[in-house]
Amino acid sequence: MNVLTDNLSLYGKGLLGTVELTVYASLLALVLGFVMASFRVAPVGSLRVFGTAWVTVLRNTPLTLLFFAVLLGLPRFGVVLPFELFAVLALGCYTSAFICEALRSGINTVPTGQGEAARSLGMTFGQTLSLVVLPQAFRSVIPPIGSTLIALAKNSAIAGSFSVTELLGTYKPLNELGYSIVWTFVWIAVGYLIVTLSISAIFNVLEKRWGVPR
Repeated sequence: MNVLTDNLSLYGKGLLGTVELTVYASLLALVLGFVMASFRVAPVGSLRVFGTAWVTVLRNTPLTLLFFAVLLGLPRFGVVLPFELFAVLALGCYTSAFICEALRSGINTVPTGQGEAARSLGMTFGQTLSLVVLPQAFRSVIPPIGSTLIALAKNSAIAGSFSVTELLGTYKPLNELGYSIVWTFVWIAVGYLIVTLSISAIFNVLEKRWGVPR
């Protein structure tokens, strides 16, 4: 217990860093995931190709490698940003591929007659997607999106290896101070549980309110 009480501020900074990474990367992932899902079902071939390539590349690239590519590769092209922003970009882009596939699977559950009826009323593709298809698809994809964002929160631990303040990285200074490594990781695990259970609770509320009845 001493490791927590003696280093509450350090744990607090790590927890706050993990929460910030999770929130910002989740917002980026949701936006990009929506855009890429729209591309993948668009009637324009070039957009479908781009969306498919985005998902294929990111889903099959190890997240650690993506961190190296973003944090070490972009500065070589003159893109210099804080490491925290680089970490958000890596996490958000990686997770957007999974959000995209979750949304696309939900879109595929909507009967094709819904889209045809909307088009017969003169709606454009964008109107049909945003006003007719996605509101129905959203109901069925709440659980998988929640699971994906929980995975994002846990994946944020990789950022600590790139000088980004987050929860897992707190073990290094605590280990140097001689605290028990077992209890150090116990309290780190508790911190991650707080984050993931909070996300789970939010999506449980969303599912009860808007999810598909079971």
